[in-house]
Amino acid sequence: MIESLVEQIEARFQDAQAAMSDPEVIGDRQRYAEAGRLFNQLSTGAKLAEEWRHAKSDAEGAEEMLAESGDDPELRAEMEAARARMEELEEEIRLAMVERDPNDEKDVIVEIRAGAGGDEAGLWAGDLYRMLTRYAERRGFKTETLGAHDGSYTLEIKGDGAYSVFKFEGGTHRVQRVPETESQGRIHTSTATVAVLPEAEDVDVEVNQSDLEIDVYRSSGPGGQSVNTTDSAVRITHKPTGIVVSMQDEKSQLQNREKAMKVLRARLYEAKLAEQQAELAAERRAQVGTGERAEKIRTYNFPERRVTDHRVKLTVHNLEEVLGGALDEQTAALQDAEKRARLEAAT
Repeated sequence: MIESLVEQIEARFQDAQAAMSDPEVIGDRQRYAEAGRLFNQLSTGAKLAEEWRHAKSDAEGAEEMLAESGDDPELRAEMEAARARMEELEEEIRLAMVERDPNDEKDVIVEIRAGAGGDEAGLWAGDLYRMLTRYAERRGFKTETLGAHDGSYTLEIKGDGAYSVFKFEGGTHRVQRVPETESQGRIHTSTATVAVLPEAEDVDVEVNQSDLEIDVYRSSGPGGQSVNTTDSAVRITHKPTGIVVSMQDEKSQLQNREKAMKVLRARLYEAKLAEQQAELAAERRAQVGTGERAEKIRTYNFPERRVTDHRVKLTVHNLEEVLGGALDEQTAALQDAEKRARLEAAT
């Protein structure tokens, strides 16, 4: 089985390499981008396959020498080590070649909303916004704030593989801490919800302008002298679905409209995926939930400096670092769990 898989990986990787140097592919921007994504996806498996070949060769070589010269402790140890490495690589190769989420390479739009807990929930939403922004920057992604208003934040994160990293942040995040306004020192529990949407490309979703109802109105809240004196805020309603997106953070009506359309396309794309696969709709509902305290993917406990991810039962005691964007350990554990679940589903 593993020999056949290794041969398959080698053949697919050679085809991917050939496509990357094919003039016809290079001349077609979309095909070249797809070829590049496939090449990157296969690279890890190809390296593991090459290492497996070397380990197999070492094991066979040691076995032949043992057969010729009789038992030799060093040769036997070399053979056993090579065989053990082959077994380790088999598992790694299978995990590396598990079919990926087709959205993994996409940019994302992250929507953060205050949940249960009143004013404290709004503050907590702001903390999550800063945490995810810092994490994105640590990972080398580009970020742009599309909206930040009244405990509600919309953030765009751009870069190869952004969705593969940030999709695990979707859900209810629960915080346990003493609010600054609490005079008795009592610990309060609050929540904020995070939705992570793969950003739609032009080929993913078609928006008919006649399906849009666009309203402009005067912005409210902070944003500069002209914000409250011009009709710069934009609200777009997609009539067939009832989806409504509002943007008011920019002084320019055009800029607010562009940002609103970007979010609308992402929401429509997600709805399109949900129609194609019913389980994606269930995942979306599970991701956001209602914001109630009992629904949570992760708990941040300030008194104990503890962060617990309930999906993989991972607890760390570096709360300040996590809030500063140190989420690599959580992401790695969740990615590994996803790969293993996909591997089990495929076998």
